[in-house]
This record gives sequence, C-alpha cells and structure tokens, in this order.
Amino acid sequence: MKQTNTVVAALIAALLLPPVLAPATGAAHRPPQYCASTSHPELADRLSRELTAPARGRDTTLAFAIWDEQTGLTCAHHPTMPYQAASIIKVSIMTGVLRRAQEENRRPTPQEEAEVRSMIVDSDDQATTTLYNSLGPAFMKRTLEVSGMDDSRLGPDDRWGRTQVTAADAMKQLDVYSNRSDVLSPEHRADGLRLMGEVAPDQRWGTPHGAPHGVTVYVKNGWAQFPDKTWQINSLGIFTATGRRYQMAVLTDQNPTETAGIATIEQLAQHVHHALE
Repeated sequence: MKQTNTVVAALIAALLLPPVLAPATGAAHRPPQYCASTSHPELADRLSRELTAPARGRDTTLAFAIWDEQTGLTCAHHPTMPYQAASIIKVSIMTGVLRRAQEENRRPTPQEEAEVRSMIVDSDDQATTTLYNSLGPAFMKRTLEVSGMDDSRLGPDDRWGRTQVTAADAMKQLDVYSNRSDVLSPEHRADGLRLMGEVAPDQRWGTPHGAPHGVTVYVKNGWAQFPDKTWQINSLGIFTATGRRYQMAVLTDQNPTETAGIATIEQLAQHVHHALE
C-alpha cells in the first residue's frame, strides 16, 4: 500500500507541474517542456517537441496527462483546467457501482452488471442515468473523493455529463483500474478493465490511435455538442503489454466539429504510442 501510494503521489506531483515555457525574449526559442523523466530525459525532450504540434494554437481548449510506468515518463498540459466530462465520467460511475457492491460485501447484481456493461461498452446514456440516480450525489461525491479526484465537481441535478473534471483528475479515474489497490478489489478492477477493453468498435477512436501491435487497449471516450455548435471531445486510455503499462487522458473543447476534436486527440496519441513503442 505504501509503495503504491508513493508512486501515485509522484505521478500526481509531476502532472501538476506547469510546462516549462520558452526563455525570455532574446534567448533561443525553445518549445514547451511538456514531459519529464529522470531516467529517460532524451525521450521526454523528444516527445515534448512532438506534442507541440497538436497543442499549438489550442492553449485554452486542450489539456492532457500522460504516464508511462516503465520509463517514469510524465507529460502534462493544463492538467488542472476544468472541462466538461461528458461520457468519460461513466468510468467513475462504474467505480461507484463496483465500490458500493464491494462495501456491501457482494457481487454486482445481474441488473447492475447489465447496466454497467451498456454504459461502458455502448455508452448508453439511459443506463448511465439509472446507475447515477441509484448511487445518488452523496455516494458519487464520495467515489470521487476516494479516487483522489479533488478538483472534480458533479453536474447539476442528475446531469452527470456536465460534471467538471481536469486532466489530472481524469488520470486518477484510470489509476483506480491501473495502479491503485485501495479503491477496488482486484476482482472489481478486472471487471472494469474488461469492459473498457470491450468498448464498441465505433467508439475506439481517440487515445487508442496508433497503438502498437500487441498492446491491449482499454478506452472510454466522451463527446457532446454545446449550444454554440462547438464540440467537447475527451478520451481516456490504458495500454498494457508484457513489461509495459502507460495511460493517457486528453480533454478538448471548442472544437468546430466532432471530427476535428477526434483528429487532435489522435494526432497527440500517435506521437505518444510511437515514442513509447
């Protein structure tokens, strides 16, 4: 437990570091230093340069957090800026359902299993609303708290998609299933990962783009159109292979089209996958 908490604390601390900006006027231009790795500084420098392209011109509409277990690499851009969660909050709702069953010393009921599956695999909104209402705001707040999502705020009434999250907190959603053992039991963590690994093919865009052959992909995406016709596009991904585990959380808004938002995330993801291949 103590070792796991130390790893998580180090990751979170690294994610909260702001990018190192270019030197003052008169010095040679230097791209933002989004990434850091004590053991692999050249990898961090290279990936920082590559991530400049998808981040350019989107300072207030793109946030990301990246972590690789093997190299200790962390990358962050606006990790504490709040964004509307849309359907990525379904990962936390799933955590709430599994946590409740765990606290009651039972397996999820057949109905809960069916609704969680619809919510994650098919991104079914009705199933999500049913589960969200069954948990209630008090239990959902507690779920966010135990997950370490201190900067997240639930949406008004039952509008779960309007929950505010940050890229750092979105990574903590993934941590529950990847590198923490104090929120869910191994069995419940495996249940959640399995469903994220079975997400419908037409919803496996975003962070999985460019994943190397042999890497197992676990994903949950979110998308919503605002009244001004712009789009919120978010993507979470955990990637595992023998001796390798890394994850990404990418949040975007003010996208002119759904396709444009997906393309931004996929450009970023491809750079990450290639760098860590």
